[in-house]
Amino acid sequence: MSERADAMSRAGSGQRDKYVDWLRAVSLIVVVVWHWAFTILQWGPEGPSPTSPLGFTSGLWILTWLLQVLPLFFYVGGHVHLLSWNRACERGVGIGAFVWRRIRALAIPALVLAIVWLAFGAVVNWVFGITWIGRAVVLVLSPLWFIGVYLVLIALLPVMLWLHRRFDVLILIWLGGAALAVDVLRLRYGFEAIGWLNMVIVWGLAHQAGFFYDRMVALPRRLDVATLWTGLFALFGLVYSGIYPGSMVGVPGDRLSNMAPPTFVIVALLIFQVGLVEVLRPSMERLLERPRWRWTNETINRFALPLFLFHTTGMAILLGVFWALTGGPPGSQVPPDLLWWLERPLAVAGPLLCTIPFLLLFGRRRTPESRR
Repeated sequence: MSERADAMSRAGSGQRDKYVDWLRAVSLIVVVVWHWAFTILQWGPEGPSPTSPLGFTSGLWILTWLLQVLPLFFYVGGHVHLLSWNRACERGVGIGAFVWRRIRALAIPALVLAIVWLAFGAVVNWVFGITWIGRAVVLVLSPLWFIGVYLVLIALLPVMLWLHRRFDVLILIWLGGAALAVDVLRLRYGFEAIGWLNMVIVWGLAHQAGFFYDRMVALPRRLDVATLWTGLFALFGLVYSGIYPGSMVGVPGDRLSNMAPPTFVIVALLIFQVGLVEVLRPSMERLLERPRWRWTNETINRFALPLFLFHTTGMAILLGVFWALTGGPPGSQVPPDLLWWLERPLAVAGPLLCTIPFLLLFGRRRTPESRR
């Protein structure tokens, strides 16, 4: 209980919450490593198409309950935005200026990256007549969808703050109900297009839940455990209902994805992950006070956003080098065999080496999004 009191006192005194920094940076890094390690590119006449070992390895989908961490990222992002807004209010900053600064900090680097890649694809197609380069560029830029949703939530921050002040926890219940209603209309009555509303509803719920971060920290440990088990049982119930797939990421060949667009299952995943990080909090906070862990935390926070932005660029550069050396794209083993699994450390190390120059170039200063 004293550890919780310490965490609350740090929040009140304006000290940085090292655990928040850790959760935010590690969630981005998990996404990056997942893309590097578990993306299988198959090459056809129309260019590359991605697939995943999840479609070929029975039971592997259970790992996505821990490794699909975008709900956690949006949750922590909501807490950081509320904290930053409270401090901006103390300095006399208006909500419009606050929101615009946040949007600009994220949109400009993402937009520049997209423009460079689109221009590169257009030039390659024009000069060499490689028509499938457009498909490759789309794959490189596809992870930026998450930045787009995040920017929408930042733009909606004035509304979300008002809802939080006016309705408190009720807004979470209403958003959860809205997400479930969208699933019913989509999956029971066939209104497929309405499912995309959940891109804002589900991720907005995760972001709004972050406004209650300090209350979660203050809860007794038994309620943290209860939150974890509530989310876990909800996941099992929804997945084994036969309506939703077990994987928390899209699997090629599945009739339904829990992510594109997100389903109500992601709400259960959020509850499970929030409970899990609170159960782990005491141990992690002790570790993060150690010098080596503190240095690690500061380092990964310094490079996490540039790593996310440029990790697919690093993959593309590695592929280009391989193509130049061998005269063709790398082979893809489907289904993946034992050698493919043994090569996973190399599948991470190679793109990382090609991404390091971008980290050194753009990771020297803390990004505005990492400031409180």
